Amino acid sequence: MNYAAGRTIYDADSHVMETREWLDPFMDADLKAKLRPLYGRKPNRIDKLLDEAKARKGDAAAEAKALENPIGGPKGWLAAGAFDSEERSRVLDQFGFSGQLVFGTFALGPVRAADDEGVLYAAARAHNDAMASFCSNDARLFGVAYAPLENPSRALECANAAIAAGNRAILVSSGPAGDRSPGHPDFDPLWARLSETKTPFMLHIGPGTKTQPKAFQNNGRARAPDLHGGGENLRFCDYIMLSFAPQVWLTAMVYDGVFERFPELRGGVIESGAGWAPEFLRELDLGRKSFGRTDPYLQAMPLKPSEYIRRAVKFTPFPGEDVGRIVRDGGADLFMFSSDYPHPEGTNDPKGRFERTLGEFDEETRDLFYRRNFEAMMSIA
Repeated sequence: MNYAAGRTIYDADSHVMETREWLDPFMDADLKAKLRPLYGRKPNRIDKLLDEAKARKGDAAAEAKALENPIGGPKGWLAAGAFDSEERSRVLDQFGFSGQLVFGTFALGPVRAADDEGVLYAAARAHNDAMASFCSNDARLFGVAYAPLENPSRALECANAAIAAGNRAILVSSGPAGDRSPGHPDFDPLWARLSETKTPFMLHIGPGTKTQPKAFQNNGRARAPDLHGGGENLRFCDYIMLSFAPQVWLTAMVYDGVFERFPELRGGVIESGAGWAPEFLRELDLGRKSFGRTDPYLQAMPLKPSEYIRRAVKFTPFPGEDVGRIVRDGGADLFMFSSDYPHPEGTNDPKGRFERTLGEFDEETRDLFYRRNFEAMMSIA
């Protein structure tokens, strides 16, 4: 029996582990020369992992071993289907998932590091074409493109190209949109386009994520290693802040009237936790009640702020969170399953961890969590 065990499951968070040459087929020589190389110029531990993973291609025994138990097996570049789309399809067969959102992992680093606007948008398009290509041979793979919001007209052009290439969602930064709010009217054509094409926006750990200010790290102690023992990932004090940027971003979208102007707009807050979401909705409504006495923009809202969020946005809990408590607190209509495959943060049994806290709930609640909330976000009939 596959991992889904007969249940219809959509996975709201998975990743591709990019190879060094991941972007190369989608860049011309000029862009390649201007863009920072993925993983740096010198060979390092990543190359060794990639070489080991590539070596199993065509080796029936090695491929079979990698596919024995993908969810419980090696993670990162060594995971089955980490960067090979044919392997990923076989992994989905093993999982039994009906669909899977696919985000990048490291390729956005060089894109976002571009200090020239033309290079930024050209690199984003290369990234988006690479994501569409990876997902193109399997209808269950939903590519997530990236649209930088520094320039509203270019952001719209970037999103249009990404959608035309076959991507199913658009990642945006959860920080400011250049020198504007994401709710500025200059972005209305973008939100209109996403609404018309039923393409959801995505907020995901990475672009715009708030981390601990450096001054707080000056605490008289040596810095601890990250979760995986290295030096490039989040630490405890950063983890606590994961919800801060999405809350600021979503508040702007509510307050600036975007969700009112575009009632069909949908989106997801992915890999930022979910236990904070019910209290965030309560705080939004409390803020409206308090400040609405004098604020004309709040007075003009026909819905409560929480009602806009509840209509438009879904959230993915971490496997370690008590989903049962979160659902009791916030309602079953807000939360979705995710595996984070093949990242190790997803653990070797995310479904099992979620199930341990969903014991009291009926089949309808489980179906919302595993299937229907994802379908609502993605406008799947």
